[in-house]
Amino acid sequence: MNFENLKHFMDHMAKERTPGNAVEVYLGGKCVFRYASGYADLRLKTPLTGEEYFNFYSCSKITTVVAGLQLLEKGRFLLTDPIYAYIPEFRDMKIRTGEGALVKASRPVTVRDLFTMSAGFTYDMDTQGFREARALTGGKMDTVQVVRCVARDPLVYEPGTHWGYSIAHDVLAGLISIIEGKKFRDYVKEFVFEPLGIRHCTYHQTPETQAKMAAQYRFVPEGEDAGYDIVEEQKHGKAVSGVFVDVGKEVFGIPGEEYDSGGAGITGTVYDYVKLMAALANHGLGINGERILSRGSVALLKEDQLNEVQKKDFNWKQLTGYSYGLGVRTLTDKALAGSVGNVGEFGWGGAAGSTALVDTETGLAVFYVQHTLNPREEYYQPRLRNVVYSCLD
Repeated sequence: MNFENLKHFMDHMAKERTPGNAVEVYLGGKCVFRYASGYADLRLKTPLTGEEYFNFYSCSKITTVVAGLQLLEKGRFLLTDPIYAYIPEFRDMKIRTGEGALVKASRPVTVRDLFTMSAGFTYDMDTQGFREARALTGGKMDTVQVVRCVARDPLVYEPGTHWGYSIAHDVLAGLISIIEGKKFRDYVKEFVFEPLGIRHCTYHQTPETQAKMAAQYRFVPEGEDAGYDIVEEQKHGKAVSGVFVDVGKEVFGIPGEEYDSGGAGITGTVYDYVKLMAALANHGLGINGERILSRGSVALLKEDQLNEVQKKDFNWKQLTGYSYGLGVRTLTDKALAGSVGNVGEFGWGGAAGSTALVDTETGLAVFYVQHTLNPREEYYQPRLRNVVYSCLD
C-alpha cells in the first residue's frame, strides 16, 4: 500500500476546493492511513488536525439505517410492514396530484419505503405538519411529535413508485424511537455508538463540541448570492471560482432542540465516526470485537433496492453507475461509474462534504470530512473513490 496519491489529492482539495479536510482509512479492521490538510479556520489560519468536530449532515443516515436494521434483526418489524401499524397517524395517507387535488394513496407507506427514500415525502420542513408540531411543542420539536404531525401532510407520489430524497430517514428515526420507547439519540448511543467505542459523536451540539469544531463554510460560486438550499447544492456543483463564506457552526435543517434527526443530526470527529464504517466493512463486526449487525444484514443494506422507474429518479451526477440500497448508494456498474473499485461498494455523503465509503469485499472503510456547504460532490466524490482504491495495491 502507498497512500501518496491520497495525500496529494487531499492537499489539492484543501488548496483548490475547500479550506480544509481530513480522512481516515481502515483495511481489514486496522487503520492504515490518517491525514488532514488545510485550515480549520481560514481567517485565523488555524491548521486542521482532524481532531476537530464536524457536522456530518446526511452521513448521519448510515447510523439511522444501521439502527433500523438492528430492529429488523430483533423482529420488531418487517420491511413490508405498513408504518401505520406503529404510527397510526399514517393509516390514511393522501397524495397531492399535479393539479393540486388530494386523492387517497393506493397503498400504505411501508418500513421499506422509509429505508429506500420511496415513501412520497419531500425535504420541505415548512409544511403544515411541521408548523403544527412547532406550535404543539412550543418550538422544541421532538422527533416523535414531528413524525406524528407530518403524517397529515400529503405525499407527492404513490408510495413505492419513485425515489425521492426526503425526510424519510427522520421518520425512520421516529419509528425507532416509538418502537423502543426512548429517544432516538439514546437508542443510538446504547446500541451503535457505545458498542463500537464511538465517544465523540452526538446528535446535539454542546458548548464543548462547538469550541472544538472546525469553522463551517459555504462555497458561493462567482456571480451567485449567498442564499442556498443545502439539499439541492449536495446534488450539483461544478463551479471552480468563488468564495468561502463562514456560516457559523449551526447544523442547518434541524427544526428544534429536541429533534433527533435521523437524516442529518450527527456532529462528531472523523477519527471516531470511521469506526462505524470499519464495522460495516467487516460485515457488522467492530474493530473492538463488538458486533452491531449480522453479516446478512450488511449484505441486505447494500443490495440494490430500486426498480427501473426509481432508478431514473436516482440521477445525481456523482452517483452514475450506482443504485440505492437500504439508505446507501451501492455500486452496480463499474464501467458506467468509471470506478476502479468493486461492485457493491457503498456509502453516502453529507451536505458539508463528509463522505463514507465501505467495501466488504476488501474490508475497506473510508471516512472523509470537509466543512463546506455546497461541497461540489460531483467533483470530489468519484475522484476520492478512485484515488483511495489506487493506494491499496
